[in-house]
Amino acid sequence: MELVLSPSMLAADFNILGQQLEEVEKAGAQYLHFDVMDGLFVPSISFGLPVLASIRMRSHLFFDVHLMIVDPIRYIEEFSKAGANGITFHLEAANGQVDETIDKIRENGCKVGLSIKPGTPVESLRPYIEKIDMVLLMTVEPGFGGQKYIEESTERIRRVREMINEIKPEVRLEVDGGVGKEKAGVVTGAGADTIVSGTAVFHGDIDSNIKGLFQAAQK
Repeated sequence: MELVLSPSMLAADFNILGQQLEEVEKAGAQYLHFDVMDGLFVPSISFGLPVLASIRMRSHLFFDVHLMIVDPIRYIEEFSKAGANGITFHLEAANGQVDETIDKIRENGCKVGLSIKPGTPVESLRPYIEKIDMVLLMTVEPGFGGQKYIEESTERIRRVREMINEIKPEVRLEVDGGVGKEKAGVVTGAGADTIVSGTAVFHGDIDSNIKGLFQAAQK
């Protein structure tokens, strides 16, 4: 499966966003990752629909939308219309409407992702693997950028990869949290095929950062 890099827009410089979008695309990143936070499911508040829609007009990349919000089913249609290609929601935030949220994302023409926090057992994903396109495994506590990778995540990645291979091998396994050059090879070695990275992409030279991440991940 092709290795995918999904730069996190949370770390971008919005003063020069157009320029950075061009640099990200030229450097070979395939996705853009949008962390949508409501201040309830996670403490922080981030950007929402208007930001997504405006960036959609400037980029043809796959929009990888990560909803860190309570009752995500409420906003699926709106994020689809704003330009999302894939929508990932949290198992912990769905309030018993996991299947309904999956169906809603499908109905709106988007790829389906399901995410869990570091403290949620990976086995909780098992009933849903057949129904989704991607698992997003958080390797830090969601809500803040720039955190350090939780070392116990490596074994969790391996276990989720085994589960995916057993049930539906074409499901992507994305990791998000503290993954720079020093951890890129660790997570891909454990079974991840999609990497979210924010500060490691946008802080410094974007082109060399992205190329360095790809090289590290493919070792």
